[in-house]
Amino acid sequence: MRIVLMGAPGSGKGTQAARLIKHLGIVHISTGDILRQDIRNHTELGRIAQEYMNQGQLVPDEVILDTVRARLLQDDCGSGFILDGFPRTIPQAEGLKNILANMSAPLDVVINLKVTAEQIVKRLSARRVCQRCGQDFNMITNPPPPDMIHPECGGEIVQRDDDRPETIRKRLEIYQRQTEPLRQYYRQEGMLVEVDGMGSASEVFQRIGRLLDAS
Repeated sequence: MRIVLMGAPGSGKGTQAARLIKHLGIVHISTGDILRQDIRNHTELGRIAQEYMNQGQLVPDEVILDTVRARLLQDDCGSGFILDGFPRTIPQAEGLKNILANMSAPLDVVINLKVTAEQIVKRLSARRVCQRCGQDFNMITNPPPPDMIHPECGGEIVQRDDDRPETIRKRLEIYQRQTEPLRQYYRQEGMLVEVDGMGSASEVFQRIGRLLDAS
């Protein structure tokens, strides 16, 4: 099965992607992870992407699409994949459609996780991160020690600026503005399914499963 997974920051995409790849036996593809790996491995695409990033510019669509094409041609994508964080724009969606058409492997479904802004702010603003080892904690579901010191590495556990409520709301406004055209695009393509992302991870996964079984 070939899936695009959409959702705002804090909607639970990572959690559901992890469950889906295990359940369906397919691979998880994140364009951010691919670019970072290309940069580490000093590939030609990685070198080009790094040049744009060093100049503070967004990596152009054609570079992103070349990266995705190269990844999708690898053998482990033969049984299916989940694309997470891509596409972000209609030109990227059109490019992906062309890539998959040339592979005779069109998308099966685009899943959009719907979570209220209030719940996302609650989720993300509860996150705390160890400055030394990077481990995540959550003040609600996985609270850090009372002294806010990591018990193993000794690092200080803090709230990142990105996880402050006012910053989260701004990020959500930008996300909604940028992705609404993409949702409309996939809705017109007849591929978009909206999934209620509220509730426990297990409840959300069951909803996704029912939709996939029905498709």
